[in-house]
Amino acid sequence: MKFPKVHSLEEIANLLKCEFIGDKNFEVLGMNEIHVVEPGDIVFVDHPKYYDKALQSAATIVLINKKVECPEGKALLISDDPFRDFNTLTRHFKPFQFANVAISSSASIGEGTVIQPNSFIGNHVKIGKNCLIHSNVSIYDHTVIGDNVIIHAGTILGADAFYYKKRPEGFDQLISGGRVVIEDNVGIGALCTIDKGVTGDTTIKEGTKIDNQVHVGHDSVIGKKCLIASQTGIAGCVVIEDEVTIWGQVGTTSGITIGAKAVIMGQTGVTKSVEGGKSYFGTPIEESREKLKQLANIKKIPEILNKLK
Repeated sequence: MKFPKVHSLEEIANLLKCEFIGDKNFEVLGMNEIHVVEPGDIVFVDHPKYYDKALQSAATIVLINKKVECPEGKALLISDDPFRDFNTLTRHFKPFQFANVAISSSASIGEGTVIQPNSFIGNHVKIGKNCLIHSNVSIYDHTVIGDNVIIHAGTILGADAFYYKKRPEGFDQLISGGRVVIEDNVGIGALCTIDKGVTGDTTIKEGTKIDNQVHVGHDSVIGKKCLIASQTGIAGCVVIEDEVTIWGQVGTTSGITIGAKAVIMGQTGVTKSVEGGKSYFGTPIEESREKLKQLANIKKIPEILNKLK
């Protein structure tokens, strides 16, 4: 998430009421999660296990809960609670904007696009040409939709990321300030849920088709011309490359990559990254040919035991 204008390190420190290490005029351009940070971004870290990863990342400003040696060319914001202060920044730069009409006056809707009754189009949404938005679809603020997109009834684009920090009093939510981006010629079935990024984009690329009742988690990227069948659950920060086929009731863990033209058979648990161009099945996931051989061998166990007796 980029800020509307460049801020100085001192300005951000004053906003958070925290100390800083580095030139007070050090430029701050935005904020992001560690897997998508760029120079000029703030990244937060609040556990020693991840200090090095954050300090050596592309981010040039690190919001951290301990004074450490500052890498050359970077700056630090010293906070007693980086998680809380990251939320403070999101609230400040991307505050929730109340809506009291079904289609916001700030939404941009292209020529030939049809929006069926009882749908909600939020603030600063952009919808391209010749789209069909069926009834009872909710499109949250800042969502971007390309041309020739079909979205079926009951689908929700832009709900918050499922991202929490456990505290003694309960769970504290990391506020989502990102977007959902749907490219041209995408089809989305009924009752799908696609969460926005925490600070970046959840993206569905051109030509992908998604069946009913599919969930896509925050900051995930689904490539071009993918097919995703019903009741699939894709976790946050997953990368699905081009022309992947995922059959029904597949679930994934977060932060993995599914290679281009892979086929994931139904009811598979994608527990790790997998190469493209192969077929996979089972939980934990394996190449389908090997997994089916194993299942065939398991069926022979009673026969083998009887022979041993």
